[in-house]
Amino acid sequence: MSFLKRNGYEYYDLKNILKTRHLEEELTEIKQEFATLPADSYALELNRYRRYGRAVIIPGTGHVQWLPSVRTEEGEMYKYFQGSFNPEYTDSARDFPAISEKMRENRLLNDIILFDYRQTFWREEDLLLPIHAGVHFVKLEVDNEQEIAVSSPNHLHQDGEPFTFAHLVHRQNAEGGGNAIGTPHAAGEIPENVNEKQLLKQMTLTSPLESYGVFDPMVSHYVAPVTKGKEERKGERSMILIDFQPTVCPDPEEISKQLRQGDLMFAD
Repeated sequence: MSFLKRNGYEYYDLKNILKTRHLEEELTEIKQEFATLPADSYALELNRYRRYGRAVIIPGTGHVQWLPSVRTEEGEMYKYFQGSFNPEYTDSARDFPAISEKMRENRLLNDIILFDYRQTFWREEDLLLPIHAGVHFVKLEVDNEQEIAVSSPNHLHQDGEPFTFAHLVHRQNAEGGGNAIGTPHAAGEIPENVNEKQLLKQMTLTSPLESYGVFDPMVSHYVAPVTKGKEERKGERSMILIDFQPTVCPDPEEISKQLRQGDLMFAD
């Protein structure tokens, strides 16, 4: 049994695990994508920048299939819905700028997604249909000592997706940004305010591709705000976050209700 399955979380050093021939070159491409991230339009005052993409994995194929983005007046977008698990956006769908098409072809990114997927575990019936992967590029960045960059939500929380994996891409001149993993009962609190028995792990990722994964039903997790360090350059913490969830078969009664409300759309 894996440490993740037994304890609800696990640490990984993907630079030593993957060791692909073109890893450094492809990691540089990923860093370049982070340099172009637009500000998170849902939190312009929080110094957070992001892009997003959606993909599926057909069980047994070992292949990542990216879903098409939607072209809007604001550019290419993907929609993200977290249900009731993010108290800042309860039952709200958010539109995020799409990860670039070039980045979706990056071999290292696709290898990371497949590595994460292979750590997950499912019911037999879940593996009859595609497993969905949501890929978030998130950067916390501050230019001066007065600024603070904040993740969402800013406390121990659960995501609602069965699995979430986090991978450090780049960190420079940053204070804070430490991670905490707690019990589900710690959700809604910051680590400083919970009993130490409710904190299972605290760590700060500092090297590229240092990573961790969580099994959502068993734990809550948190990242602390980021402030600028003592150097003259800006402070930055760039992460790839990847969540996985099964294809959900709809409830016939719920479908009938949505039909009566006019909430259903024709397929293309």
